[in-house]
Amino acid sequence: MKFILLGIVQGLTEFLPVSSSGHLVLLQEILEIDSLQLLIIATCHMGTLLALFVFFFQDLIDLFKQPRLLGYILLVTAITGIVGIAGRDFFESLFSSTRVVSLSLFITALVLILTSRFLKGVRKTDSLNKKDAIFLGLMQSLSIIPGISRSGMTISALLFRKVEKQTAFRFSFLAGIPAIAAAFFLEAKEIDLSSLTEISGLLICFVFSFLSGLISLAVLRRILMRAKFHYFGYYCILLSILSFLLIK
Repeated sequence: MKFILLGIVQGLTEFLPVSSSGHLVLLQEILEIDSLQLLIIATCHMGTLLALFVFFFQDLIDLFKQPRLLGYILLVTAITGIVGIAGRDFFESLFSSTRVVSLSLFITALVLILTSRFLKGVRKTDSLNKKDAIFLGLMQSLSIIPGISRSGMTISALLFRKVEKQTAFRFSFLAGIPAIAAAFFLEAKEIDLSSLTEISGLLICFVFSFLSGLISLAVLRRILMRAKFHYFGYYCILLSILSFLLIK
């Protein structure tokens, strides 16, 4: 049941703008399974990464016919990578602090709520430019901090740049695939498989993170199209307060 819960939480929160890393840190603290932390996170990321490829399969095929967009995605990835590598030790140290997660969730909430003023953008894919990619890369870099939502920051970044909602949704996740893949491979590289004893549990994590990831992508697109994206901010505020008060 623990692994089912972790898989579902990862799949839902990886794409919904509420921070999967923040939820996993808090949930693993509650369930007391810290010894498997890195392996669990890597397995869950593998499931949600597969969900992304399945959900955006046609968009990924079309992307290779658009070298300009590919260039922007590489720019976004480069910015995120530089920030991540430069501050890797600092960022990793934050994953052991539930207080950092509480504060970061509150920051995520403020950004999400602010998007309520920017939901009428009209810019489409053909109007995206280098400034959008740079801003997107910087905002995505913030999501390395546990409690800061990657999808929340990147979709918000594009909405702030007056990009229309459907384009913001699609480009946010297409640009995020390299970063999510890199996070998985970095995590997998650090794993010591010699002490692996929970193969069935990890398989459960993978399957449930994949299935719930597909569901969360569909739900998020629908909520964003209905101009209710900022509602997630109120959830993040509630979770921030509860985690600060209840988890030491």
